[in-house]
Amino acid sequence: MSDILTSFRDSSPLMRRFVSLLMLVAVLLVLLALSLRYHFYFGYYSVPVILGFVLFFLLDSSRKIRVENALRTKEKSVIASDCEMFDDLPVPMIELLGDGKITQANRAALRLMARNEVTGEAFSNIFEGLGRSIRDRINDTLKGHSLGKPEMARCFRQGEEVFVQITMSKMHRNNADSVLAILSDATELKTLEAQFVQSQKMQAVGQLAGGVAHDFNNILTAMMGHADLLLQRQDSSSADYEDLVQIKQNANRAAALVRQLLAFSRKQTLRPTSLRLDESLSELSHLLNRLLGEKVVLETEHGANLKPVRVDERQFEQVIMNLVVNARDAMPDGGVVQILTSNVTFTEELKRDRATVLPGDYVMVQVKDSGCGIPPDQLTKIFEPFFTTKKLGKGTGLGLSTVYGIIKQTGGFVFVDSEQDVGTCFTIFLPVAEEKPLEDPGAPIPNQTDLTGQGRVLLVEDEAAVRSFAARALAMRGYTVTEAASGEEALEQLEEHVGEFDIFVSDVIMPGINGPGWVRQALAKYPGIKVIFVSGYAEDAFEDGESDFDGAAFLPKPFSLTDLTQKVKDLLEA
Repeated sequence: MSDILTSFRDSSPLMRRFVSLLMLVAVLLVLLALSLRYHFYFGYYSVPVILGFVLFFLLDSSRKIRVENALRTKEKSVIASDCEMFDDLPVPMIELLGDGKITQANRAALRLMARNEVTGEAFSNIFEGLGRSIRDRINDTLKGHSLGKPEMARCFRQGEEVFVQITMSKMHRNNADSVLAILSDATELKTLEAQFVQSQKMQAVGQLAGGVAHDFNNILTAMMGHADLLLQRQDSSSADYEDLVQIKQNANRAAALVRQLLAFSRKQTLRPTSLRLDESLSELSHLLNRLLGEKVVLETEHGANLKPVRVDERQFEQVIMNLVVNARDAMPDGGVVQILTSNVTFTEELKRDRATVLPGDYVMVQVKDSGCGIPPDQLTKIFEPFFTTKKLGKGTGLGLSTVYGIIKQTGGFVFVDSEQDVGTCFTIFLPVAEEKPLEDPGAPIPNQTDLTGQGRVLLVEDEAAVRSFAARALAMRGYTVTEAASGEEALEQLEEHVGEFDIFVSDVIMPGINGPGWVRQALAKYPGIKVIFVSGYAEDAFEDGESDFDGAAFLPKPFSLTDLTQKVKDLLEA
């Protein structure tokens, strides 16, 4: 009996009313039959009353049924209107049940997912949470936690990874709790975030490389310097002479590696001059042919009337050699390497690979090969330090990062295009320089045989080994040397020996007052003293204040005994 009552209660209102009517009619018919059989109890007058009551009930029920049908029709119309409005909303929205199944998704959401239909699918099968699972987020939303808080997720749209920002809200519909998920495409935002993280990582690695290179330059300067001091006391026929030469040669090799680190960190000391690249590349082609070997052919093609650019010739040659060697390694079975140059003019900004090339005149240099190409997923990483596609032991991973560092420090741009099994093309844009070469006070000085001289030198260097070597080297050549381990000590020595110094030789980067800082204070009191700055790289403090020191020279580390004494002699005699 209870099952029948439960079924009756759970049926539709129309069905319940219909059953109630049937029961009432049955009761009335029974009463009517009784009244006809036992008219002495009810009387004949009761028959029309009973029939009237039945007719009234039937008419009232019919009216209520019509009203309920009208309300039900109106409710369906409202629901249809709500569904249509939900579907037309420009914001991607998805409604979920408590178990994570999708009940409806509007057109904007379907476009975002590149799907035709998702109703009935599990939301977690389409979207993957970053940090927390989708299932946990739905449960938290149903519990009333983290409402309206956007979180990141990702899905794959036609094989492409797409990042989506999802905001979930709790709803109560049809006597049940549900979740409304509002979506927004965050792929571009995530890409920018990844680019920023990569930029921060590259900056951190660059700072590390610059700091390590600076410390290594101090060590190499001491090694090379003391090797020079020992060589000065050894005869070329001595058994130790060759060993000392080997020490110095290996120190020079280490110095070349350090220059690569500095090139990547863009803190190396450049000596730019005005060059015509067609002439420079023509001279370099003989060396390049030897690097390429017999299987690879070098072809060069230069544009007419190539304009000059202002670059460090040695560093630019290093760029071309790195690119040519990479091209050779990409063609183990042989092929062709092309070096093309031409003048180009940009009338509008060129935006590519997060770089903006301003309008102006440039010289374009292209290095092309017909090799295996670079996979698309590695194109964005090739300029990173220590990243290499070569086998273990076949490359350092510094070649292309060095190329990037040198070109950027020169003020140029470098881009790469590659197609697998077709080849790779590196394109370099260098700004056109003035026709007249500018004088470079830091340019190499021709070798001289007589390096002896006279004068009082204030030598300021915080690295004890470097200071010891430099002081001995200058004293051997006839100079009187006063040493100082810091800028503060240098100023104290200057006060004790007023007017006695002819030249300052100072490191740039030191604890406390740096080289330019103490020299600026010294020259304010004692103008006219010659200055040589020494450093593993030209830090911003030196570059910003370079114009304050007229006639100052720069000596990059690591330097040899000859480099130091020659620089001091020439500056004093200038």
